[in-house]
This record gives sequence, C-alpha cells and structure tokens, in this order.
Amino acid sequence: MPNFKHCVAGITLAATLSLAAQAQTLTIESWRVDDKDLWEDILIPAFNAEHPDIEVRFNATAPTEYDSSINARLQAGTAGDLITCRPFDQSLSLFNQGYLEPLNGLDALDNYQDFAKRAWSTDDGDTSFCLPMASVIHGFFYNKAIFDELDLEVPQTRDEFFDALETIEEDSSYTPLALGTNDQWEANQIVFTNIGPNYWDGEEGRMALLSGDAKFTDEEFVAAWEEMAQWGDYMGRGYEAQTYGDSQNLFALGRAAIYPTGSWDISYFNSQAIFEFGAFKPPVEDSGDTCYISDHTDMGIGINPASDNADAARTFLDWVASADFADLFTNEVTGFFSLSSHDVDVQDPVAAEMISWRNDCESTIRLNAQVMNRGTPNMEQELWVVSSQVLNGTLSPEEAAEQIQDGFAQWYEPQSN
Repeated sequence: MPNFKHCVAGITLAATLSLAAQAQTLTIESWRVDDKDLWEDILIPAFNAEHPDIEVRFNATAPTEYDSSINARLQAGTAGDLITCRPFDQSLSLFNQGYLEPLNGLDALDNYQDFAKRAWSTDDGDTSFCLPMASVIHGFFYNKAIFDELDLEVPQTRDEFFDALETIEEDSSYTPLALGTNDQWEANQIVFTNIGPNYWDGEEGRMALLSGDAKFTDEEFVAAWEEMAQWGDYMGRGYEAQTYGDSQNLFALGRAAIYPTGSWDISYFNSQAIFEFGAFKPPVEDSGDTCYISDHTDMGIGINPASDNADAARTFLDWVASADFADLFTNEVTGFFSLSSHDVDVQDPVAAEMISWRNDCESTIRLNAQVMNRGTPNMEQELWVVSSQVLNGTLSPEEAAEQIQDGFAQWYEPQSN
C-alpha cells in the first residue's frame, strides 16, 4: 500500500511544477520613472487580480536615456517583453527595424479611435505596432490666490491674457509667467505647440505643412512666434538662465501667477504647490472662436518580437485596452489621459478641467511630431533653438520661420518648391 504522505507530497510537487510551467513573466520597459511605484503598487496588482499566473515587472529608465537604451537592448536581445512606445517616428523606426510586433488582428485595438492609433501605425495606416495608452494636454496653470488678490478673471482671449500679464507685472509682487529658456525644449513643446494650434487651426495647418500646401513662413505660423516675442517682458529677471526645474519651483512657491505647461505637471504641483491652482486653455483671438488644443498622443505599448511570452504579452495589452485600466490609469497617473474610447470619471479637478476641453475644442498633436523630424536638420532640435531665441528677443519671428522652412525644404520633397 503506497505511503499517503508520499502521495500527497508527490501531488503537491506535480501541481507546483505544473503552475511553474504555466507561469509567465513579463518585463515592461518604460521611461516613466516617476510612475514606477504606481505600476508596482497599484496597476500591476490590479492586473494580477485577474491574471495571477502572469508575473509583471516594471523596468524604468530615465527619460533622457530611454531612447538610446532601448535601442541598444533591443539590438542586443536583452530588452523586456513589453516596450513603452514614444509616438510616431521613434517607434516607427523600431518597427521598421523589426523590434516591435505587428498588432493587426488584436481585438483590443477596436477600443481606440483612428486619431489615437495614428501615432503608432505605419504611414499608410495599414499596420499598428503599439497599443495607444495615454495622451497629455497642453495649457496654462494659474495661482488662484494671486488671481483673487489682483481681481483677475481667467483669460479666454489673447487680449484678456495680455491684460492679465500686464496687471500682474504692474503689481510687481509676482512674476507673471513662470518660464525660462535655459533648457530650450519648453519653448517648443510647452509654448509654440501649445498656443500655435489656435493660429494654424490645429490639424488643418499641420496636414497642410505635410502636403506642401502651407509653409512655415505663412502668416498663421509666424503669428505664433509673434505672440511669443511679446512674452519676454513678463517672464521675470534672468529668465534666460532659468531651467524647467526653476520654473516649477517659482510657481510652486507662489511667486509666479501663470505657468505654461502640460497636464503631466499636475501631480508635481499637487504635492509641491502651497496654494490652490487651476488651469485654462490657450486663449483664442476672439470670444466664440473655435479653439484648438494640443492633445498629444504621448505613450503607447508594444510587444518585443523576441519575447518568449507573446501570449501573455497580448493578454496584458487586452487588459490595457479595458475600461478598468482606463479608469485606474487616468485617476492614478494624474495628467495622463487614457486614449481608449471608454468613459472615465476623472477625479482630480485640474485634470478634469483639462480633459473637458476635448468637448469644447478640436484636438491636435504637437506640430512636428509626425514625419517632420525625420530629416536633417532635425526639426525638433531646430524648433527648440529658434523658439527659445524668439522668447529671448535675439531672433525675430520672421527669421525663426525662415530658418525652420529652409531646413524643412532641404529634405522634404513636398516643401522643396
């Protein structure tokens, strides 16, 4: 007669080995260092509540190092199973090199509108290679206490915006605009592509540049730089040496009234600001004009073709496309808005204000995000330089437009005539 204890032990060992054989481990590669705790403490446990047999690890690399790092590790065969995707050309390049799995046939893609999928699809739109995950929205934060003290209304038009700046400047107690040009990138990604869509009519103007029907030297593009040329009077003493971090601190300490920004900064000021702040969208020319916002497709997620756990990776993407993830991500990773079609009840008041602009305004993406950065000179870097120089008053709006247009025409055939 067999020993009962030995039978139980054998059954237990067999079950353990069976579970071990079935268990799969996924590693997510991401640049979102700030979200590491949220993934490990909230998002991954929520996934495991539905899929306990799939272990998920979150591997974060500093944003400034991520692109080069993920390229090197994909080439070396050491990258994780799931790749967090930059929008448009950066991820398209990875796909063209064979480092992102085609996702055609993935039912989860049905939960996204075409504009969201466009950021992670081939130019012809036939193949998707990353699942859309989140967008960020650009606008302005303002210190409610300062606005109350100076009896200021939240500006809706450009005249109201500059009237508010002038009132704050005349009071002299506060810096009107918390913005510097030392790091340069803010001049393009936070200013030019924030206020610009109201000048060039969002997607209409962006697509006109891609088709060759418009040029950067056209009035609607020059006008955005013309507005920026007026900002220097309100940016505070020594703004040319002021970094992004300096601007954050200036606003967080209550020493500046208005902060041009994106929704990604909500969490920072929720924890650092010593006052209540609100948000307003980029002002339009006249009350009642159609408004346009930069609702930028910022983050997707794709599958490494070299992954040994492709089925588990697709299961994870199915979960990312769910209503549960949309609600959890939007409300936990504050300022990053799910791109899925699910309705989400946004809890944070500033985030709720910013996402409500989608109901009133037309959405567009950062002007040069698609196609325009592919050549030499690199337009992203050029826009950093010329836009910061316009803010500094060392380059005229017309000169900025000519420099960008000349560089674009050098390599982009529709602009060569």
